[in-house]
Amino acid sequence: MALQVLVLGLSVVFISYTEAIDVDPKGYILYCPCMGRFGNQADHFLGSLGFAKALDRTLVLPPWVEYQFPKPRSVQVPFDTYFKVEPLRAYHRVMTMESFMKELAPTIWPPKDRTVMCYQARHGATKGNSCNAKDGNPFGPFWDTFNIDFTSSIFYGPLGYDLMNLHEMKRWRDKYPASQYPVLAFTGAPAAFPVQSYSVHLHQYLKWSTKVETKADKFIKENFPERAFVAIHLRLGTDFVKACEHIKDSPNMFAAAQCIGYNGEYGKTTKEMCYPSDDTIVRQVKNAVKRIKAKGVFVATDSRDLIEKMSKAMKNVKFAKLSEKNPHVDLAILGKADHFIGNCISTFSGFVKRERDYNNKSSEFWAFKKKSHDEL
Repeated sequence: MALQVLVLGLSVVFISYTEAIDVDPKGYILYCPCMGRFGNQADHFLGSLGFAKALDRTLVLPPWVEYQFPKPRSVQVPFDTYFKVEPLRAYHRVMTMESFMKELAPTIWPPKDRTVMCYQARHGATKGNSCNAKDGNPFGPFWDTFNIDFTSSIFYGPLGYDLMNLHEMKRWRDKYPASQYPVLAFTGAPAAFPVQSYSVHLHQYLKWSTKVETKADKFIKENFPERAFVAIHLRLGTDFVKACEHIKDSPNMFAAAQCIGYNGEYGKTTKEMCYPSDDTIVRQVKNAVKRIKAKGVFVATDSRDLIEKMSKAMKNVKFAKLSEKNPHVDLAILGKADHFIGNCISTFSGFVKRERDYNNKSSEFWAFKKKSHDEL
């Protein structure tokens, strides 16, 4: 802790007050959350947090990468805009990337010594035996946000991220000791996708920021004063129409494991689960409303909301959605509902399901019924 004071005659003028950040001798991990939108980034975050713990290095919390049309380049939103940092420290050492770059990078990771890591050479616009870590969007914009340029590349293959393989984690520690590599900066997240079963429990340390929590609570209070409400997530955009065409050949696509299990032990994925019909949606919502005696339904959607159609089938039920696009507040509201219906394949729904599981709240998926014990 440092206090800088300027003394002028008999006057004492306080110039600045700073709290020194101790350097972690065990090193740091940085990465670009450069795959997909929030749901995918959240899956990768949980795996990366577990990876940092396994290597016993501080995880530098990257900003979330967003694509805000019509901006041509990705926008980086500080991690703590949406989530509190302190709860994560109950599990492992973390710090925001903004703090790391301002307080520590100039000394422990100077511009002349910035090496980036990738599994193998990544060929993009720039040729050569390199990670090409800044080639493309969001890669370039992400690192440019912090004025980071890399001086060299390391290919870490064939090492992987299986946290259950203790020998593999030891190989990481032995090959890249903190004394020689104080910072491991990765082109992408050092984690498997989708989130693996051994990392799912880490979701309990993700707590919404006060700003997000307040907006969610305000919406619920104003729209569902009688409290009991069902929340649904509709993934009906044209991109998902195309993705769902491949469900037969890729039954474990995206977040499918959250309902069918990692080995398909709880059932099989179907196109109806991936892209449910309007009739399926109306029927399931109606059944859920009746079952829990709900007075309202919250709708989070990337496309059509079906509110008009559902209102005709449930005349005494209030339907509501956010008036403007705010996916994080959507997620917070979905997590607080008395019951949730989500999309088995969607990582966005997966985020909600994990949060609800740790709060002992009920959930179900469109067009999916888990196998009974007799069927297993």
